[in-house]
Amino acid sequence: MLFLCYSRCSTCKKAQKWLDEQGIAYTQRDIKEDNPTLQELETWHQASALPLKKFFNTSGQLYRALSLSKKLPDMTQAEQYALLASDGMLVKRPILVLDDGRVLVGFQQDQWAEALG
Repeated sequence: MLFLCYSRCSTCKKAQKWLDEQGIAYTQRDIKEDNPTLQELETWHQASALPLKKFFNTSGQLYRALSLSKKLPDMTQAEQYALLASDGMLVKRPILVLDDGRVLVGFQQDQWAEALG
């Protein structure tokens, strides 16, 4: 399973600690150093069944600096994917890609426990 995180993110640290406490094996990938590709984002978005907006780090500085809350509604899905693929700091984290293809975005302990149980 793939665990995408940002080392300075407190939520990512909590998620990683929880995974470690559960004895769950994963491959860690820094979302800032190794940004998800456009193809990965498309695949994960489709597998998650979430609205694409849920993949944006809406509390991030870059999201606010680019005024994306005003721009996203007028952007096509292709434009949104390209934007997400351009900078890992725009992507909501952590992301957990399970071996069966399911995708969890953001850390919610109950949801992760159920998905991994």
